Amino acid sequence: MAEARLYTFYKTEVVKKLTEKFQYDNVMAIPKLTKIVVNVGYGDAINDSKMLDTIAENIGLITGQRPVKTRAKKSISNFKLREGAEIGCKVTLRGRIMYEFLDRLINLALPRTRDFQGIPGKSFDGRGNYTMGVKEHTIFPEIDVDNVKKLHGMDISFITNAETDEEAYALLEAFGMPFRKN
Repeated sequence: MAEARLYTFYKTEVVKKLTEKFQYDNVMAIPKLTKIVVNVGYGDAINDSKMLDTIAENIGLITGQRPVKTRAKKSISNFKLREGAEIGCKVTLRGRIMYEFLDRLINLALPRTRDFQGIPGKSFDGRGNYTMGVKEHTIFPEIDVDNVKKLHGMDISFITNAETDEEAYALLEAFGMPFRKN
């Protein structure tokens, strides 16, 4: 099986850019993308469990990997939520599938977003990880818009082994992540 296009790009171009910018002595110090987590929380799943199955199917189509359903950690009576009730789903992507998903996200999905001005560059957590939200799952070309009954969003987290947010920003920018110019 051939390796992902973005992984080849990482090895040939991104490593050189990051080494020039941050003056790394050791090849192992260069930041890498370790995993991408796609998470959908669906609060109405308490009343409509069939919709959660549809969401899980959509996430499976988008990522190419079957999602795991997430359960509530505690009961909240105001929301009629019981501990252990299924309320969302998530997928952890690594390796080739992760790079292929990132490629589709940057080159196909994000440009299809309505009124797209770029993604905010301030959503780093202080440890080199970045999280962004997507409001509509229909921006992905794998989803047939005609069959969509209800729109849902998702959170996408990019986990890197970068030491600082500046290094992680440079890594994601080198991949072609369309950060908003402030």
